[in-house]
Amino acid sequence: MNPAHPTIHPTAIVEDGAKLADDVTVGPYAVIGAEVEIGASCRVGAHALIQGPTRIGRNNRIEAYGAIGGDPQDKKYHGERSELVIGDGNTFHEFVTINRGTAEGGGVTRIGDDNWIMAYVHVAHDCNVGSHTILANNATLAGHVEVGDFVVLGGFAGVHQFCKIGAHAFAAMYSAINRDVPPFIYVAGQFAVPRGVNAEGLKRRDFSVKRIAAIKRAYRTLYMSHKTLEEARAALAEQAEASEDVRSMCDFISRSERALVR
Repeated sequence: MNPAHPTIHPTAIVEDGAKLADDVTVGPYAVIGAEVEIGASCRVGAHALIQGPTRIGRNNRIEAYGAIGGDPQDKKYHGERSELVIGDGNTFHEFVTINRGTAEGGGVTRIGDDNWIMAYVHVAHDCNVGSHTILANNATLAGHVEVGDFVVLGGFAGVHQFCKIGAHAFAAMYSAINRDVPPFIYVAGQFAVPRGVNAEGLKRRDFSVKRIAAIKRAYRTLYMSHKTLEEARAALAEQAEASEDVRSMCDFISRSERALVR
């Protein structure tokens, strides 16, 4: 019996050196570069361009005209080796662009697992996107952005370079985020400001009433108590003794370098 081979459309170009799992499907006019690795059960759509060094895990879908693994859009980049690493189970819709990292940013752009990346989304160099996120149409991440697990960015939301967005946060459409967004927080506006807790999202992820209540209490302490940030951090540290979610908020705040949305 002949060994299995990827299904590659006759018009597609797969350069020598590319490594494709046996059940990968490559659509018409797609181009896959020499330093690209694509895992099992992936599908590459028509006219997609994947450049390397890029490593893509299992069960990913890259739809038509996606541009994955291109050079970083950074004037400090001068051709040094950098890479893009993508996990499993992601969907990248039409015209998504994702750039590799830079030496200054650690050399790697990373995308986790089970993310839903809609059309025209841009993920810039050295970003670190977690798992189970939703980036709606035309959302844009500038360089060095960190996005936690289960984050949702609405359509046309933009995130300034070096910003961090904590797990389970939600940004409304057209949000312009220029400061760090703690976990569980709902933000909106240009520039984005806190509007409450992402309670609906937490309910959908089976957070208990008790957990959500603790997060809401922490939100009131941070944003509605008229405390200084240092006073709020001290109060949150006490609340964190009884809540792992508040502990994660405290950890995020301690890592914040750009200041929080306030």
